[in-house]
Amino acid sequence: MIRIGKISYWHVHADEYTQQAIDNPSTELVAIWDEKSERGQAKALQYGVPYYSSLDEMLARDDIDAVIVDAPTNIHCEVMVKAARAGKHIFTEKVVAPTNKEVQEILAAVRESGVKLTVSLPRLYAGYTQTIEKFVRDGSLGKLTLARVRLSHNGGVANWLPDHFYSKEQCGGGALIDLGCHPMYLVRRFLGMPESVSANFGYVTGREVEDNAVSVLRYSEGALGIVEAGFVNSHSPFSIELHGTEGTLLFGFPEEVLRVRTNSGSGKWETLEADEPLPIAFDQWAEHIRDDSEATDNIGMAVDLTRLMEASTRSVAEGRPIRIDELA
Repeated sequence: MIRIGKISYWHVHADEYTQQAIDNPSTELVAIWDEKSERGQAKALQYGVPYYSSLDEMLARDDIDAVIVDAPTNIHCEVMVKAARAGKHIFTEKVVAPTNKEVQEILAAVRESGVKLTVSLPRLYAGYTQTIEKFVRDGSLGKLTLARVRLSHNGGVANWLPDHFYSKEQCGGGALIDLGCHPMYLVRRFLGMPESVSANFGYVTGREVEDNAVSVLRYSEGALGIVEAGFVNSHSPFSIELHGTEGTLLFGFPEEVLRVRTNSGSGKWETLEADEPLPIAFDQWAEHIRDDSEATDNIGMAVDLTRLMEASTRSVAEGRPIRIDELA
């Protein structure tokens, strides 16, 4: 049995990952630490496990094998380096950290300690993503020229997000670094890493972080990737567009249905059945721990995600496109 300590309930998905730990037959939640003692004590009571006011004390327990990290993004590096050095395997909410420099510090600690790291990138493992990847690999869309992925909700206008999700200090940004992670890693998956990134942020509700965001990824052979995210949109469907010289594939306009039209096919729009999803990231992590295997692809995607987010943030701050090779 993999015994898990929970690091914070700051993130809105923290209870979801706790439930995944409960549901997985090889994992067990045994302890909770939270930077907010009142919240941590309430969660400890809810889940029937002890609360620790000291993270170091929880990590010192020899019978804790692993941790789930849902702490504020700005302390990810601190808590994950501590966990790795304590010999605890790590499952973490995205992003791994706001900057590539911090990510590399975390990865160095993970490698030195030999622990298993996996990052929550849920849409990477969805059935529709597996189907789209097949079309990318088999070349039926021709040379890819544009990918656009949009994910948005109304949390900023309906006010159902927690207040701390609008803290630039804690989050490192707003809609892009939160919701925009999912479109960003999907565009990265479909098109690869770009040459440069140019982003624009909007502040519809006047908070200190953006609630409306677009990031454009530019590729050396002319392709463009468009990432859209927002907290100020009602009834905005999650959508994917993938365009190439020989065809187009669409998902979510507005139904979550895949449609494709190619020159080599019927020439008409065809509806596709999505493939079976891959196991969720948490279950993959548990398997890596059991099998002593590495989440190489997952970690590589998570590293690139932080680099793309950092480039986007710098692009807005500096008012210019940021080349990926400029990042530390």
